[in-house]
Amino acid sequence: MVFSSFEFLFRFLPVFLIIYYITPAKQKNMILFLGSLVFYTMGEVEYVLLLVASVVVNYVLGRLMYAERDASKGWALSLLMVALCYDFGMLFVYKYSGLVRDLPLGISFYTFQIAAYSIDVYRRQIPAEQSFVKLGTYLTMFPQLVAGPIINYCDVKDQLIKRTVTAEEFEDGLKFLIMGLGAKVIVADRIGLLWNHIRSIGCASISVPLAWMGAFAYSIELYFDFAGYSMMAKGLGKMLGFTIPKNFNLPYISRSISEFWRRWHITLGKWFREYVYIPLGGNRGGKARTFFNLFVVWVLTACWHGIKPNFLLWGASLLFFLALEKLFLLRFLQNDHFLCRFISHLYVLFVIPVTWVLFAIEDVGQLRIYLMRLFPFIGQTGVKVNTMDYVDCLKDYWLLFVIGILFSTPLPRRIYRYIRHKWVGTAAVAVIFMLSVYYLAISKNNPFLYFNF
Repeated sequence: MVFSSFEFLFRFLPVFLIIYYITPAKQKNMILFLGSLVFYTMGEVEYVLLLVASVVVNYVLGRLMYAERDASKGWALSLLMVALCYDFGMLFVYKYSGLVRDLPLGISFYTFQIAAYSIDVYRRQIPAEQSFVKLGTYLTMFPQLVAGPIINYCDVKDQLIKRTVTAEEFEDGLKFLIMGLGAKVIVADRIGLLWNHIRSIGCASISVPLAWMGAFAYSIELYFDFAGYSMMAKGLGKMLGFTIPKNFNLPYISRSISEFWRRWHITLGKWFREYVYIPLGGNRGGKARTFFNLFVVWVLTACWHGIKPNFLLWGASLLFFLALEKLFLLRFLQNDHFLCRFISHLYVLFVIPVTWVLFAIEDVGQLRIYLMRLFPFIGQTGVKVNTMDYVDCLKDYWLLFVIGILFSTPLPRRIYRYIRHKWVGTAAVAVIFMLSVYYLAISKNNPFLYFNF
């Protein structure tokens, strides 16, 4: 089920909230657990048992692990290996082996989340959860089940025991939900039509300006789609009494690729940092070791998205720029001189859209053609194009580009903080909701892009 659908907004969510709020506090976890399974079943009925099995396996092994007096010896390490082999084995079978046609919704996200739980139990950073319902609630809660953010158990364990929702918190959560819906439906889905149009007419048939417009359009679409989902998840969590971590922090205002990836998909970056990069040694072993650790992290990051050649090229391109920044470029990019600041912003806004093209186009042949359109000096396709094709597209989409650029900066956030408790802020949110409902009514259902991962 998709957050940006009438089925969720006007059927599932109101019914669930009524039941949830009238349920006594001691049973709220059970209601949330069961409600989340219903939510998942309405979209992925054939894989709900796989989700439940993930809870069962890690619950049992976690308790056995924690019962070991010495985690460094005996069965504890063996039990952790069994848990991780099961978690990542299921991910491999369903996502990478080719044995199964359809990808279970959210499997990449909930696998990383439950694996982190088992690792933290083994490390004695958290106690093993004694309640199956609490662990099931943690893993399956529908606000973040299918596309994150990836939440560590330690961040919500206290809220699983006791949580409250005030009228003000509910209002704030509802506003987050609506603004995330607006980001998805008003901006991402509509500017995504330009990217779809370009792909439909063929990469070889577009001019250089239109190719760059497409790269920027996809960059805006992906950001507002995924950040919109994360904002909706945060709002839903707040309405249920949970604090769901921020997953995006205005990444397009970054001055380096390193900074961009600290601001983009924050919880995935945190997962790789805590469970891969730091255990490998982080940046403590000199430059050669640091580059090797970065290489491992970015190979795994690319593979997390998929093992198709374009994802590997995407990961390799980012690793290349990150390595350059580690070697020498970062000193220039972080210089506070006006010219350095200006160039550093242009550098990010030039590099990132090109990497997103590598991310978006799975067919390597079409990807090569698109890159030749972006950079015509590297080769020609031999296809005659209308060099003014971008003019009509600019007429149709210029306002969405303006909105996308504006809302990628801190300015709207600062304005909202000032007006959020005033009638103007409420009116603005109401307008966003009405526009979102309108576009939902006239558009076909368009799932979030990261549902594919």
